[in-house]
Amino acid sequence: MRIDKKQIDQHNSDFQKVHQKRFDFAKSEIPNVELIIQKLMDFNVAIPSWALGTGGTRFARFSGAGEPGNLEQKMEDVGILHALNHSSGAISLHIPWDIPSNYGAIKNLASDLNLKFDAMNSNTFQDQKGQALSYKFGSLQNTNKAIRKQAIEHNIEVIKHGVELGSKALTVWLSDGSCFPGQLNFRKAFQNTLEGLQEIYAALPADWKVFVEYKAFEPNFYSMTVGDWGQSLLYANKLGPKAFTLVDLGHHLPNANIEQIVALLLMEKKLAGFHFNDSKYGDDDLTVGSIKPYQLFLIFNELIEGMDARGMNHATDLGWMIDASHNVKDPLEDLLQSIEAIMISYAQALLVNRTQLNIAQENNDVVAAQEILQSTFRTDVRAIIAEARLRAGGALDPIAYFRQNKIREALIKERGTSTIATGL
Repeated sequence: MRIDKKQIDQHNSDFQKVHQKRFDFAKSEIPNVELIIQKLMDFNVAIPSWALGTGGTRFARFSGAGEPGNLEQKMEDVGILHALNHSSGAISLHIPWDIPSNYGAIKNLASDLNLKFDAMNSNTFQDQKGQALSYKFGSLQNTNKAIRKQAIEHNIEVIKHGVELGSKALTVWLSDGSCFPGQLNFRKAFQNTLEGLQEIYAALPADWKVFVEYKAFEPNFYSMTVGDWGQSLLYANKLGPKAFTLVDLGHHLPNANIEQIVALLLMEKKLAGFHFNDSKYGDDDLTVGSIKPYQLFLIFNELIEGMDARGMNHATDLGWMIDASHNVKDPLEDLLQSIEAIMISYAQALLVNRTQLNIAQENNDVVAAQEILQSTFRTDVRAIIAEARLRAGGALDPIAYFRQNKIREALIKERGTSTIATGL
């Protein structure tokens, strides 16, 4: 399915008068609006291929109708998102869920949809159909050398798929760990994992990166072999200059100071990028910005400060991706909401008066520092985001367009009610 540009233009025409009034007001209140709009137009967030179907819990999955049944349909769904917001121009594939049967055809489809291939993702946290050996007791950490070798070979296979598609990075998330005290020798598990990652690292092309993701708990609840940012950073430092730490916002213990983690990883030049989501309790994978929007803003505040200090390009020098689940929402509407929340926090962070904030910090003026950040956070930048979308060719109100033009109904008519997207 493709979005009709003429229909987007008609939608924008219907909303233009109200939008112009809001934008004119925002422009009068916000300095450097044109610079911010250009940065917003340049900024894109990758969509994971596994997020295009309805999500699941530990107990059940409630599949929706019109889900994408294959890789091509998943890419078409990302194409819909990108046509509407012009901020979702990349897809991140998960292997073996999304192995292309024809690289040339898939690349042509990506070009037609104006999409790129973001980081490739391996899967050693599940046993796949026909798999020789089980990951029940871990993959790269496993005491069985043959199982470790199987996991290494899978990651190298994922790299090969990515090379064919033009990707430039591999994300490794390991569910390895232990459920009970005494189950695992921590030092041996770390060493086994490091040796496996070193073999995978050696297989990386010269222009590739590897992102080592961490998670505090789940599916193992006593220990995780890559359990926090410090462990991930330790692996990345031991691996070499092409290895970085990936931050998933839900992969922390409650009340962790993620913005401080981000600042330090940037300082050490080891921040890979983000898997964006939100949470109330743990790794809830909720819509970005739905629970803790101020935290998201504070994270972006540290990102902008740290990236600007190093002269980094906001759009290209880190990896930006959503990693969320949508058990009770339409996945495409949920993803549109998530992208909007990311763009809002990014725009707000661009507005922070760094000169005044630095003065307040140097003078230990805690009240002034708080006022600067909270005043900026309370600034309504939605009209600025909409203007950036409009200039890029997207819809002024993507969710309104999605509903008014009955996109889900059209997908159901095209795909039926029984297709189930591969993934969690």
